[in-house]
Amino acid sequence: MPRTESGPGAGGRGGRTALLIIDMQNAFFEDEALAVQQEALVAACNGLIDAARRGRAPVLVARTEHLRDRSTWTRSMLDDGQGFIFRGSHQADAVAGLRVDGLDVVTKARDSAFFGTDLAARLRGSDVDHLVLAGVSTHSCVAQTGADAFAHDFRVSYARDAIGSMNQQYAEAMLEIMSVGYRQPVLDRVGAESLFA
Repeated sequence: MPRTESGPGAGGRGGRTALLIIDMQNAFFEDEALAVQQEALVAACNGLIDAARRGRAPVLVARTEHLRDRSTWTRSMLDDGQGFIFRGSHQADAVAGLRVDGLDVVTKARDSAFFGTDLAARLRGSDVDHLVLAGVSTHSCVAQTGADAFAHDFRVSYARDAIGSMNQQYAEAMLEIMSVGYRQPVLDRVGAESLFA
C-alpha cells in the first residue's frame, strides 16, 4: 500500500502550494467504474477547492479537449479513426456539481497537464513549487501529470479521496510507484486540505 500521510509537512514545502483538478469531465464518467465514484469525487474535489480558496492558494483545472479536424488526436485515436471530448461538446463539460466556475483552465490534448501547455510557466509565475493533484484517472492522467511535475522540479502530493480510476488495481500500483519512486506522498483528506492552511 502507498504511504498515506497527513499534516502540512508531508511532501515538503518551500514556495506556494497549488491545487490542480484533472479531467473531471463528463466524458470520463461515461465509464461505469468511474460513474459510481462521481458523487464522492465531486464532493472531495469541492472540499479541496474550498480549502485552497480559504488559504488563497492557486487553483487550476486541467481539461482534455480535442478538435474535430484530428490535429490534436492521439496516435490511438488516429489508429481507431475515432475522436472524443471535442471542444464545446457535452463530453468536454465539467461534471455536474463541480465548483470550477471562474478558475484558471489548462487545456490539454494528452494525459499530462504539462505536455504542450504553459502550466509550468504559470505555476512558476505564481511562485508555486508544490502541487496537490485531484481528479481522474489515477493511473493515467493524474500519474502522468505527477511524473511530469517531478521532471519540472515541482513537489507533488496526491489527494487520495479526490482521485479516481476505472481500474483500482492499476491505481494502487501506480500510487505505490509515485509515492515510493518519486517521493510523492498520498494524503488523506485532512492532510491534503491542511497544505492550503
